Amino acid sequence: MLRITSRIAIDEAELEESFIRASGPGGQNVNKLSSAVQLRFDVRHSPSLPDDVRTRLERLAGKRLTREGVLVITAQRHRTQERNRADARERLTALVQEAATPPVPRRPTRPTRASKERRIESKKRRAAIKGLRQAKPPQD
Repeated sequence: MLRITSRIAIDEAELEESFIRASGPGGQNVNKLSSAVQLRFDVRHSPSLPDDVRTRLERLAGKRLTREGVLVITAQRHRTQERNRADARERLTALVQEAATPPVPRRPTRPTRASKERRIESKKRRAAIKGLRQAKPPQD
C-alpha cells in the first residue's frame, strides 16, 4: 500500500511500472540499461480515490493524463532504477496529496471606497494625457 493521507491509500496492484531508457547522465550505461521509470496509475477507475479527489487530480495532472484517464509519471532524474522508482512514487504521492486538500472557498469582497477613487483618478489622468494628443482645429 502506498499511503497518501490518513484516509487515502493506493494499492500496489493499481500501479503499473515499466522501465525505459533514460536520457541525460549515466555515461555508457544510458545506452545499455533501462533506468528510467514510467509509472502508470488509472485515476478514473481507481477504487482508492474519493470522487472529489479524483476530479481535482484529473485537473491537476494536465498533460500527464491520457484520454483514458491514466496518469503517466516518467522519472529519469537519477542514474539508478531504484532511485527513479522512489522518485516516481514520491511525485505521485505529492500530486494526490495536493488533490486531496480541498480548495479554500472564495469569500466575495467589495472594493473599498479608496480603491474606487484611485481607479477613477487614474482613468481621469489617462484621459487627460490622451486629450493632449488630439490636434486642435486652427483658430480663425
